Amino acid sequence: MKTYIPPDNCSFSHIDAPCFRNLLPEEVELARNSKTRVVFRKGENLTKQGAFASSVLFILDGLAKQYVEGDATRNFNLRLVKSGEFVGLSVAFDNHTYNYSVVALRETTACLIEKEAVTGLIKGNGNFAYNIINRYCEQNSKLYISIHDLMYKQMNGRLAGALLYLWKEQVTEDVFPYLSRKDIADFAGLSTESTVKLLKTFEKEGLIKLEDKNVLLIDLPSLEGINLRG
Repeated sequence: MKTYIPPDNCSFSHIDAPCFRNLLPEEVELARNSKTRVVFRKGENLTKQGAFASSVLFILDGLAKQYVEGDATRNFNLRLVKSGEFVGLSVAFDNHTYNYSVVALRETTACLIEKEAVTGLIKGNGNFAYNIINRYCEQNSKLYISIHDLMYKQMNGRLAGALLYLWKEQVTEDVFPYLSRKDIADFAGLSTESTVKLLKTFEKEGLIKLEDKNVLLIDLPSLEGINLRG
């Protein structure tokens, strides 16, 4: 069950988020009074695709995956969401429902900021608006890359690209131990069965090493080559 904590305990001070450092005192007060801190347990949804959207989420700590829901057996993972990142920015631009789902891969703490407050800050503070739009554009660019990979790459290239993306996301902690084989398959747009077979093939070729749920990338140049060739 989600744990709610009063707004006074929802501080951005220890997070490297330039947009919040650009707020005026009265804007800081507006943001502070419009947010609630929530702790999501592993497996709980931060957002649900198609659900009514009343808040923008700012991740204080944790790890989650953002995905588009498909049929009963297939989803497509768009990206990992980590500390210092936003979820649901589109709701600040008159989008009334979430376009995707986000689920916690481990315990994740987020600040839920009322979308009206975020919209007001965007309209009233140019520096804040620039940083928000810049982050939104970065997320869209990653989405276009994912669409390109799905359309033009073969299975080997898609899996290599997914593994490289996940590997590069391991800045402060390993992410593979939190991911199932199905999670990896959903990042590559493949079936779980095909992903398991390809992982074993990559391991036999000396490209990776499998240790239970963990995946170690051994030959990065070769994987980059497979990714580029598609």
